[in-house]
Amino acid sequence: MSNFLDLNKKIDESRQGEVTTIKNKIKGGKKLFLESYGCAMNFSDSEVVASILCDNGYTTTTDEHEADIILINTCSIRDNAENRVRKRLTNFKNRKKRQPGLIVGVLGCMAERLKKTLLEEEQLVDIVAGPDSYRDLPNLIIEVEGGQKAVNVLLSREETYADIAPVRLDKKGVTSFVSITRGCDNMCSFCVVPFTRGRERSRDPKTILKECQQLFDNGYREVTLLGQNVDSYRWNMTSKGEIKDESIPTTNFAELMAIVAEISPDLRIRFSTSHPKDMSDEVLHVIASYENICNYIHLPIQSGNSEVLKRMNRGYTREWYLNRIEAIRNIIPDCAITTDIITGFCDETDEEHADTISIMKEVQWDFAYMYKYSERPKTLAERRFEDNVPEELKGSRLTEVINIQRDNSHIKNKFQIGKVHKVLVEGTSKRSEDFMSGRNDHNTRVIFPKGDFGVCDYVMVKITDCTTATLLGEVEEILKPSK
Repeated sequence: MSNFLDLNKKIDESRQGEVTTIKNKIKGGKKLFLESYGCAMNFSDSEVVASILCDNGYTTTTDEHEADIILINTCSIRDNAENRVRKRLTNFKNRKKRQPGLIVGVLGCMAERLKKTLLEEEQLVDIVAGPDSYRDLPNLIIEVEGGQKAVNVLLSREETYADIAPVRLDKKGVTSFVSITRGCDNMCSFCVVPFTRGRERSRDPKTILKECQQLFDNGYREVTLLGQNVDSYRWNMTSKGEIKDESIPTTNFAELMAIVAEISPDLRIRFSTSHPKDMSDEVLHVIASYENICNYIHLPIQSGNSEVLKRMNRGYTREWYLNRIEAIRNIIPDCAITTDIITGFCDETDEEHADTISIMKEVQWDFAYMYKYSERPKTLAERRFEDNVPEELKGSRLTEVINIQRDNSHIKNKFQIGKVHKVLVEGTSKRSEDFMSGRNDHNTRVIFPKGDFGVCDYVMVKITDCTTATLLGEVEEILKPSK
């Protein structure tokens, strides 16, 4: 492990020469407003965009009305997400009539999927930039300032933005995302990510370690290692586990987590998202071995029926998923587990839906993100299957799922009453200025009275009450930083 840490003392500088700086072409003093939708990866990407444009003469602003350029980082995972973005872009288009010179751009998955529609047919934006083209944004801005529309949606097999230090847009400075992979190779039949974010590639672990160390040195106390499928992180290895270059150390996800956890016991580690087919016992043993790696795993199931999972091209069965749940609970007994569930996927029968209900009652997840199926263009499901479950039936099945999960979450939280949890203080509670808020090891929000502690402190909180989503308690101890 120490040999790997020594590698971090000198990050390879060769990539720095690849970044073309054109500050002299962009007039200084301009302000950038960034708005992000969708998954955590989009919010992380926005910080990369901010870094690139700040290096080229821009400053970020949280006030859209004073911005010279507005960039919307978008999500295509569901229809609702795209509709929300369209409404925002229409508002900005109308503002351009009152604010000559305002530049509006769309980034991310929606840009990749709807490039011509947004730029030419609807004429909502000036810039369209896909997830792998953010380095080109300064050039795209210059094109727009010259009177042209600008687009770059080329996908890359290499781009990870590993050499770019993100500009942290969350001013609280408590918790942050660190991307470890980009893209996805899984090809789930309902998902657009492989088409909008490209093939999966892993980031150099030296740069991940450096970014996490810098975050800790700057006062952050939690990092979330981020990827579409973190379990398939492989540095210097093929997807089959073969070594690419014998002269370079290999690193898998379990090893990467251990390396990051050793930065400091005061740096809490999370990760998202895991894939059931790739969740290994090695990862679970690493989590169990480090106190500062959170006992929390988000393990999306999507459906409790094996035939539906096969149509979804998920790569595992109900039985395999339950095996992974059993492994988690054997190796990490006090582990919170959350999931994703889709109702009304193509051809889903009452019996197949009943299997989802039964597995919810069997596993009893701590929390779930629940949706009804929304067909996405160009996906495998659109080509192979008919979206033939009526919307009303999708909705009623979703309501049933939500009600069961609400009960499960409440039971899980009630079980915590009387227990003491280590909580990272994140800020003032939204409910009252007299209370503080933070999250425990299980990623559950905890509310407690203000005291002689501040943001980024760790406190031990005894739970006295709960709601379906939140724990309430009293601080019993303020923990001192580790030496």
